[in-house]
Amino acid sequence: MAMLAEPRYHSPEVLDEVFTDLEHFGPSGLPFAGGTDVVVGLRKGKLAPRVMVDLKRVADLAQGIEVNDTWLRIGALTTLSRLVAHPDVRSHFPALVEAANTVGSIQIRNRATLAGNICNASPAADTAPALLAYHARIALVSRHGIRQMPVADFVLGPRRTALRAGEVVNGIDLPLDGGVAGSSFTRLTRRRGVDLATVSVCAVVDRRGTHIAYGAVAPRPFVLTDNAGVLADPHADPAARKALLTGFAAHASPISDLRGSREYRQAMVITCSERALQTAITRRHRP
Repeated sequence: MAMLAEPRYHSPEVLDEVFTDLEHFGPSGLPFAGGTDVVVGLRKGKLAPRVMVDLKRVADLAQGIEVNDTWLRIGALTTLSRLVAHPDVRSHFPALVEAANTVGSIQIRNRATLAGNICNASPAADTAPALLAYHARIALVSRHGIRQMPVADFVLGPRRTALRAGEVVNGIDLPLDGGVAGSSFTRLTRRRGVDLATVSVCAVVDRRGTHIAYGAVAPRPFVLTDNAGVLADPHADPAARKALLTGFAAHASPISDLRGSREYRQAMVITCSERALQTAITRRHRP
């Protein structure tokens, strides 16, 4: 049996070199930052690039977090550990901190990036529901400039994104205009500790409505919004709230795999939604 050739390794320092590599190698060029998912793909034979383009030394890609009056930007090279420790992220986006803290182990989070977690496009990506519920946008850069889109539109399906040829992620932006918000992330796994989610849910309650995002229960994460105020009202008719959450859960299309059956996942979507929503409401009204 013929052996696959080992991929070349490039470590450019400027974006122009990155674009040159991607133009030359086309789909066989694989840009990466933390590389935690890439290593798994290489070992399993699911990835076979001709060149691996390491982005960590690219000066044009930010490794930090910037805040202005309307947005918080997480640079493309920002690790999950740096993300969860940042005071502005912890203050404004606690559910994202909760989600990021569930990704792998501390060793993984010290290397993995938020951008990489989204670009891997796993249906069970832990940070995806939080980004969707917070209405995050992703910035993509190429020789042709920068374009932005909602993270909800970026992930197209399992291992598929809207990245175009020659593009890499420049950063992820989270809006700061939601007013006083309460939020919560919860997930169900087979065991405590390092494991992929069987069901994951993020709920955000702010002045624009109640946003509930789901992961691991459809080919891609999705978010739904209640603008009527039923879910956010602690005094609302429990039957009306239950009916709305049941309607939200009906958008899920889970599969059966080693982490849980389709029927189990479908039932737990409602349970996890109730837990995340109640915690988000409590946090919103906490003095």
